[in-house]
Amino acid sequence: MKIKDLKGLSKEELTEKRESLNKQLMELQFKRKVGVEKPHMFKLIKKDIARILTILGDK
Repeated sequence: MKIKDLKGLSKEELTEKRESLNKQLMELQFKRKVGVEKPHMFKLIKKDIARILTILGDK
């Protein structure tokens, strides 16, 4: 997800997006115990959450 795309969203939309990313991260953490097919997703999701929090801080 790119910052340019995120800046066009409202605060409510950003908050919803962050919550959905947090849920995805939690699901991946549960699957980690069994064996994750795509371990690189942890890094990508965490970066997207950080981008959203940065933009929310600016607004």
